[in-house]
Amino acid sequence: MDQLIVKTMADFMAEGKQPEILFWVGSAGSYDDRAKKITRAFVKLLNKAQIDFAVLGTEESCTGDVAKRAGNEFLFQMQAMMNIELLNGYEVKRIVTACPHSYNTLKNEYPALGGQYQVQHHTEYIEELMHEGRLKIESSSKLNGKRITFHDPCYLGRANEVYEAPRNLLKTLGVELIEMKRHKQTALCCGAGGAQMFKEPEKGDKDINVLRTEDALETQPSIIATGCPYCNTMMTDGVKAKEKEEAVQVMDIAELIADAKDL
Repeated sequence: MDQLIVKTMADFMAEGKQPEILFWVGSAGSYDDRAKKITRAFVKLLNKAQIDFAVLGTEESCTGDVAKRAGNEFLFQMQAMMNIELLNGYEVKRIVTACPHSYNTLKNEYPALGGQYQVQHHTEYIEELMHEGRLKIESSSKLNGKRITFHDPCYLGRANEVYEAPRNLLKTLGVELIEMKRHKQTALCCGAGGAQMFKEPEKGDKDINVLRTEDALETQPSIIATGCPYCNTMMTDGVKAKEKEEAVQVMDIAELIADAKDL
C-alpha cells in the first residue's frame, strides 16, 4: 500500500509556503474508526491528484456544530473563536471537508465571527479536480452497472443546496443511480444531525435512521452512498437493524472513487 502523504499547516509554515487547500478532517473523520476510512480515501485522492494540501493535525478542534445545535451558544462561540484565531493566524483561504456539519458551520456561521473562508464539500472539490483534468475518474469494472442510491445529507442538500456534485461523481463511475422517493429537496434526515447523534431517540413507532434505511432499501441497491460520516453511521445501523448487511454496503463517495481507482 502506498504511503499517505499528509503535511500539517505547521509544516507548510516552517517551509514558508501556503497549501492549495486546508483539509478540515472533523471530529468523526479523526476519531471514529469507520469515518477514518473516509478520511484516508479522500487523502488518497488528493495524493493521486498531487494536491498540495495540509491538515491542522493536533491543532484542529471541533467546529462547535454540536454545541450550537444543542443550544449551547456560549460553548459554540468559544470553540469557533479558537478555530478562527488559528485559521486566520495561518492565513487560511480555502477549506475542504468531508463532513457537511463542519462544512455548514465553517461556511455559514464562522463569517459573522470573523472567519471568512472559501469552503467546499469534498464532493464539490473532487468534481472540480475532475473538470480541471487533475484527477481522472473512469467508469469502474468493480462498480459498472451496480445499483446505487444516494442519501442526501441534510447539511449538504437542503441546507446548502449541493445536490449535483455527488450524483455527477457517481454517474462518472458508471453505476446505475436509483433515486429514493424522498431525495434532494424532499430527502429525509438520517436522524443524526442537530446533536441527535449523541442522545437516545424520543419514543415513537420507529427510529428515524431505520425509516430512512427503508427508503433506501426500496430501491434494491447493492450500495447506499452518502457524503457524511454521521449519515454513514446511521444508515449502517439501519442496514444492520434490517439484517441486510450481507447484501448492502454503506459507502462514502470518496471511498467509492478511491476503490474504483484501486488506490
